[in-house]
Amino acid sequence: MAKKQTGVTYEDIVRQVQNGDFKPIYYLMGEEGYYIDKISDFIVEKALNEDERDFNLTILYGPQTTGEEVVNAAKRYPMMAERQVVVVREAQNLPHKEVLAFYAQKPMPSTVLVLCHKNGKLDMRTNVAKEIQKSGIVFESARLKDYQLPGFVRSYVKRKRLEIEPDACEILCEHVGADLSRLASELDKVVMAIGEGSSINAQAIQDYVGISKEFNSFELQAALAEHDIMKAARIVNYFDSNPKNFAIQPTLATLFKFFSDLMLAYYSPVKTEEGIAGWLNQSTWQVRKNIIPAMRTFTANKVYQIIGEIRRTDGASKGVGGQKTTDGGLLKELVYFILH
Repeated sequence: MAKKQTGVTYEDIVRQVQNGDFKPIYYLMGEEGYYIDKISDFIVEKALNEDERDFNLTILYGPQTTGEEVVNAAKRYPMMAERQVVVVREAQNLPHKEVLAFYAQKPMPSTVLVLCHKNGKLDMRTNVAKEIQKSGIVFESARLKDYQLPGFVRSYVKRKRLEIEPDACEILCEHVGADLSRLASELDKVVMAIGEGSSINAQAIQDYVGISKEFNSFELQAALAEHDIMKAARIVNYFDSNPKNFAIQPTLATLFKFFSDLMLAYYSPVKTEEGIAGWLNQSTWQVRKNIIPAMRTFTANKVYQIIGEIRRTDGASKGVGGQKTTDGGLLKELVYFILH
């Protein structure tokens, strides 16, 4: 759930707009562009009918305009409509932004001004931020943590009247990462292919997202957790033979996170599935499938050594120490160390 500093969430804004409660100014900012785009588009959709948008929707771009021009656009009256909407994209690059503070003191009641500031945020100590908060909304869209991604995926598919199986959800999240726009796009492709009322399984992810069900970092992690030497060898050999489809950095990041979580699991005050899940901020399904088997396979001391070896491999893959080994070769060496 995306929140701003004062506690207003994406869901709060959507609910207000749905009910016709429009604020005169919205400053949407943060590292996660998905919610910024969704809110901006939703405001335009609900504030103006399609036939009103030709004369009452103004789109401006930060690098190509100024704060004064934004204020002038916001002060115009709507034409044959109840309100007008002014959207400023790339607001992080807007010159003379400070003039917005004066406009925010007495905004036009018939204008909805939406400023979209991606990959950063407004300094909340400035007069602009303080004045906008008085008359409108400053919303911060924070990038989700990895452990929050499955929740986003499940909520998204639920709105599409589908369900997603846990392994399919984990594979998709691991493959795409914390890019919510791309996650939503990939899920839309799957939904279109299988239709509403279905359950998304790993095979559907493989078929429509283009992820190999057998040869991916998630399956390698599972093979290592279960000490399945043959399966791990097949996956590593596939990676080594298909360098165009394999990047070692995401794989190392996946393994580093897994073994770091595994190390933390040894210190969980309660060693049940539920206790470890709460300790790690993971689902009980993840703990049951990955963490518990790995705790039976590896000692805490071995995990400590593995984390060090992953760090060494990461450095070698970036040229530290003058390594000439291929990425596939480095992964083979790392997996051999982990399993022996």
